[in-house]
Amino acid sequence: MNMQALVLRRYNGPLELTELSRPTAQPGQVLVRIKASGLNPLDTKIRSGNAAHARHPLPLVLGIDIAGVVETVGQGVTQFKVGDEVYGMTGGVGGIQGSLAQFAAVDARLIALKPSNLSMKEAAALPLSFITSYQGMVDRAQLKAGQTVLVQGGAGGVGHVSVQLAQALGARVFATVSPGDAELIARYGATAIDYHARSVEQYVHDYTGGEGFDLVADTVGGATLDASFSAVKQFGHVVSALGWGTHALAPLSFREASYSGVFTLSPLLTGKHREHHGEILQVATRLVEDGKLVPKLDPGSFDLTSADLAYRAITAGNAKGKMVVDIQ
Repeated sequence: MNMQALVLRRYNGPLELTELSRPTAQPGQVLVRIKASGLNPLDTKIRSGNAAHARHPLPLVLGIDIAGVVETVGQGVTQFKVGDEVYGMTGGVGGIQGSLAQFAAVDARLIALKPSNLSMKEAAALPLSFITSYQGMVDRAQLKAGQTVLVQGGAGGVGHVSVQLAQALGARVFATVSPGDAELIARYGATAIDYHARSVEQYVHDYTGGEGFDLVADTVGGATLDASFSAVKQFGHVVSALGWGTHALAPLSFREASYSGVFTLSPLLTGKHREHHGEILQVATRLVEDGKLVPKLDPGSFDLTSADLAYRAITAGNAKGKMVVDIQ
């Protein structure tokens, strides 16, 4: 049996709608009939050949996040059954087929039951963003209720999820955003900081009395990570999923603070600790169903024939939320 998928045969080339053999669920896997594919900025780097760390050889199928229905269950899988609605961060890197296809055979350890109050499209917007946020703030920084948290880039894909997760954990949350996103941050119950209007020194003074934040979660990288080193308090913690550049550690060292990097792709690339991704998504499901986590979606409508338009919006910086492709 065959299926349709979008295949990239050369870097910076077109996404070609192609007939491929439908995969089968191997031991430890489930076959998912894909209903929605969540797109991420990393996809555009892979497509252009500028993401060596993702190790996704050509030809390839993009799409890291998935939401769909279990079609068949492989040997040894007991936690899912045919017909279950699931979601996860399951491929699109490391030579593993992505979610811009009608079916995918996925490691059952990587997925969880979809929140019952989300559509497939909404669910597909969450996995990479939530896993990245959780690994930084909970696994690395061990965020506690009552601590102060600054989310750098609080309206972005990972940022808006980080703000909501920190709120759910009982932290006092602040987020740097452009003025147009202040209302969104306020709806989450957090304090918006216009980084255009205030320097690091100013907002650290205004919101922490000059002491700095217990935790700074950087979702931007580059100069913003440098600013994060200057915004953290003594013995505080900075976490980032974008610590790829060269940075001066003096501001961090003078505060006797800690830095942790988050590499969300690691379980997909190495095969290690995959079950933790599934466990993290179980937490996400509970938060969504408790009304404490809501994904922000771009209002556009895309399918396999128009997915390229979604990628163009990401590349141009025109996305108004997470871009998700409906898979029919």
